Amino acid sequence: MPQNFPHDPRELLNRMFAAAVNAAQPRHCLPQHLPPPPAGRTLVIGAGKASAAMARALEQHWPDEAPLSGLVVTRYGHGVPCKRIEIVEAGHPVPDRAGEAAATRMLELVRGLSANDLVICLISGGGSSLLPLPAPGVSLEDKQTISRALLKSGAPITEINCVRRHLSAIKGGHLGAACHPARVLNLIMSDVPGDDPVNIASGPTVADPSTCGDALKVLRRYGIILPKAIHRLLANGDRETIKPGDPRLERVSTRLIATPQMALAAAAQVAASAGVEALILGDSIEGEAREVGKVMAGIALQVRRHAQPARPPCVLLSGGETTVTVDGGGRGGRNVEFLLSLALSLDGAAGVHALAGDTDGVDGSAEIAGAFVTPDTLERARRQGLSPRERLDDNDAHGFFSAIGDSLVTGPTLTNVNDFRAILIL
Repeated sequence: MPQNFPHDPRELLNRMFAAAVNAAQPRHCLPQHLPPPPAGRTLVIGAGKASAAMARALEQHWPDEAPLSGLVVTRYGHGVPCKRIEIVEAGHPVPDRAGEAAATRMLELVRGLSANDLVICLISGGGSSLLPLPAPGVSLEDKQTISRALLKSGAPITEINCVRRHLSAIKGGHLGAACHPARVLNLIMSDVPGDDPVNIASGPTVADPSTCGDALKVLRRYGIILPKAIHRLLANGDRETIKPGDPRLERVSTRLIATPQMALAAAAQVAASAGVEALILGDSIEGEAREVGKVMAGIALQVRRHAQPARPPCVLLSGGETTVTVDGGGRGGRNVEFLLSLALSLDGAAGVHALAGDTDGVDGSAEIAGAFVTPDTLERARRQGLSPRERLDDNDAHGFFSAIGDSLVTGPTLTNVNDFRAILIL
């Protein structure tokens, strides 16, 4: 590390991550988007890892004298106490019976509303698994099996959610259509590349231009074996989603209240205050996590060797959602897989430190947000008898970073704007 750099690299990376998470906290980004109370009822519904915190922020800024009730579902461990809105916890990333029951109740709550009523729909990442109401002819067990297979396949989230919409009785605009003729305001925190509302929680209250045929193509692409009833449902187009122009969605409006770009911009401000130039490389980077790690290592080495595209000290910031094709049996997640691949490609390059983590505090299925990489990551691992390459091949990056004490553990952050990656070059 240069003698004249006045900051501890890990502490600076931690501050950047904290700023990214803080920028997307519902208490900061939701209140300014609330409408005035309507003439009729106000019903709050929603789903996602941040939905309970969003409900609490709404309650705290809603007039005491104005009627308010509702139901939102969040991941186990992500609930917060609310007074007027019921909070239910359910399974993620694989759906369970608690989520199915909550989705059934949510559809019942919105039926029979009037044109004077207002539905505020709080949506954040994770909502696809948390509202797993199967379409007629599809069982929850079918959805669980298909979800597990898609999550291991390396399919991007846009393709996974296309399938989810077409096997659902609530996603793909069905929940929004059920609210008609009430006015619906979607307040959405984006966790998907491109911030398209139809892909956030699989778009329960927005129109979906994709088709059953598109979903079937995704399943064929990844070799997912389907029960005959589900194949027939998709092949015949018997259960289409709600399409653009449907009159039942004409009173639905949508506001994105937090996005990956906002989080990256907040981290860049922290870097600038420390005298470090921040380069935001993109907020919607996709691809295999280990391949993205190789590419980012190449950019970092170009900075280190040739001061291009910036001079050190600088930080490369990026967001989005990479994927992992699971072949091994280890504990992993896309952020730590990215980092282990990055470390191998950097091969101990001096002056390069990195952090990658999921802004919801959970990378993969482990209660670990991500990890750190330092110039001596590989050396410290090998001194403990660990083979970085073997751990990567076994998709065991969580096991690797835990063993050397470099895991990033935050607990539930109660927000979700997808992955955060920062590579600090000194």
